[in-house]
Amino acid sequence: MAKTCILEREKKREKTVAKYEAKRARLKKIIGDRNATGDERWDAQLALQRLPRNASPVRLQRRCGVTGRPRGVYRKFGLGRTKLREAAMRGDVPGLVKASW
Repeated sequence: MAKTCILEREKKREKTVAKYEAKRARLKKIIGDRNATGDERWDAQLALQRLPRNASPVRLQRRCGVTGRPRGVYRKFGLGRTKLREAAMRGDVPGLVKASW
């Protein structure tokens, strides 16, 4: 199990990303707009840089829903590799079978 403070930090980042999502999208649209003047685009870049670092969705870490493990997490299931294997062995994941040959 991951430390509680690490999990709380990730939750805080998720809230920050959600809070600034619309503002970031608006600024990035201005930056990518070729019809906007150079000054408008420059101001949008500066405004984007002034936003908090944790407002960027790139900084989010995908974690296991059960243990909080940051590595080896399958997007489709939201579980780490070990917990996914345990769930498959119990038969909790429909259609997923342990390979044997």
